[in-house]
Amino acid sequence: MGCFKPIGFFCSVFCFAVLVCFLLLQSEVEASELYYDFVLKETNFTKLCSTKSALVVNGSFPGPVITARKGDTVYVNVHNEGTYGVTIHWHGIKQPRNPWFDGPEYITQCPIQPGTNFTYTVLLSSEEGTLFWHAHSDWTRATVHGAFVILPAENTTYPFPEPDHEEVLVFASWYKEDVPTLMDEALKYGGLTTLSDSYAINGQPGDFYECSNETTFRLAVDHGSTYLLRLVNSVQNTDMFFAIADHNLTLVGVDGNYVKPVVTNYLMITPGETMDILVTATQPLGHYYMLISPYFDGQADDFDKSVTSAIFQYNGNYTPPSSPIYPDHIPGFYDIDAARNFDRQLKSLASPEHPADVPQHITTRMFITLSIGMLRCPNDTCDGPDGNRLASAMNNISFANPSIDVLQAYYRNVSGYFEADFPDKPPTLFNFTTDELMTDNVTLSDQGTRVKMLNYNETVEIVFQGTNVMNSGENHPVHLHGFKFYVVGTGVGNFDNVTDPLTYNLIDPPELNTFPVPKDGWATIRFVADNPGVWFMHCHYDRHMSWGMDTAFIVRNGDTEETSVRPPPDYMPSCGENSIYGGDEQSMFQLEE
Repeated sequence: MGCFKPIGFFCSVFCFAVLVCFLLLQSEVEASELYYDFVLKETNFTKLCSTKSALVVNGSFPGPVITARKGDTVYVNVHNEGTYGVTIHWHGIKQPRNPWFDGPEYITQCPIQPGTNFTYTVLLSSEEGTLFWHAHSDWTRATVHGAFVILPAENTTYPFPEPDHEEVLVFASWYKEDVPTLMDEALKYGGLTTLSDSYAINGQPGDFYECSNETTFRLAVDHGSTYLLRLVNSVQNTDMFFAIADHNLTLVGVDGNYVKPVVTNYLMITPGETMDILVTATQPLGHYYMLISPYFDGQADDFDKSVTSAIFQYNGNYTPPSSPIYPDHIPGFYDIDAARNFDRQLKSLASPEHPADVPQHITTRMFITLSIGMLRCPNDTCDGPDGNRLASAMNNISFANPSIDVLQAYYRNVSGYFEADFPDKPPTLFNFTTDELMTDNVTLSDQGTRVKMLNYNETVEIVFQGTNVMNSGENHPVHLHGFKFYVVGTGVGNFDNVTDPLTYNLIDPPELNTFPVPKDGWATIRFVADNPGVWFMHCHYDRHMSWGMDTAFIVRNGDTEETSVRPPPDYMPSCGENSIYGGDEQSMFQLEE
């Protein structure tokens, strides 16, 4: 271009401007469109000495990994060749202005019926790191799930040294019995749910279960190499500790966001959470157990008390040991201090490239209690306490799915399917964490489809208060669709609205999509309602979600097309005879007459 000659300042400026324009155009061009096909089909699996059929995607458990880059658009055509309706949710992906493809059944769509297909449009925006996808209908997530890996955009890189290798580790529950049948029975009779028979790492139960040590997952590693392990917790109803014998873990990302590095010898990860960790293989050549072990802090003590293993196995010339080395530092099942201490260490990276933009001026404040209680059962014939049905609630409301999805009813202005009056606080204020909460005025909840309306761009603060109603206090991993939020504070006991806000971290709190509200404690989140549409919020324990610990936000449109919900696709799965789309299927969790 002639700039190889010293012809002056203006030529240099021109060349620089051309280079900047080229890089900007290149960054726009390099955002890709990717296409995947998911085939849902019953497939036989043999685990724990027994064989059963399970619904999975593309014949695998866990399902296939989706890999994309920040800013890409991913199209996933889901073909349902199973026997019941299913939806897919893209967990932790904001889907800007695009609620039609978020996936929770009867919130943003109705199930994809057997023999039909539906193509999801997944819009990636600010996400970077490990997330996952999973079924969001009934308890089908048990076997329909997989990792969603979002790499840095082209011409950018990780905010930590480039690892030598990467590996996905997906944690799950395994049931010998048919999961939909177990769910039907639990919801029909209103009692406790059946526990899983094992956990699994990348589909395998590991060495400590019958008929399983031949298939234990093994990660082959080279001495001196650093591995980026992408962890996904898709376990149904249990928080998990994770550790690798004799190896430190460096946590660098949570929920598709980078965090300040945390060096630790264990992690606590709840259902719905994803984590990115670095591990360097520096130990003597050998075999080292990687374990997931349950963490439980409730009084009911109803959880699967087994431990699942995989093997961190060094390559090289050595005599294999008779047994891998066991991580003696992994916390015990009931180690509440270990769980809380780990969560307290999480902080956003808060760098110029990955800033923490914490809302400072709040326009909407909510105080939401999380509780396990009951619904009245006709003639006291259910299997819960006093013949009632076990239920869970937010602000004493057990959410019930309508017969058409909330998004369709809202967008089409169809009345009668939800009420826009979810309360900003519970109906009664009391000592939420005492052991004496057994009376009907706190144990019995109301059932309804009640949602919270928000104006576009409101700044929202929610204090979640764990309760000990019916002596059932425990950790609750709360997940919010359509947004990332900052966890600005947590604590034990009843929230004090005078002193506890003084402890908030408004500089570099973690930015997450799922976070555990501690047993008999509280957690405060903040977010900006800048994503118009209908967005589900729920406990990520499947049994608590199906019992009603849910609500939804409807964020109204802004003043421009760019701040309004995108138009619906030409085709959405039908929702029954009342649906504008036609059809005849109905919800399993509809409001009881």
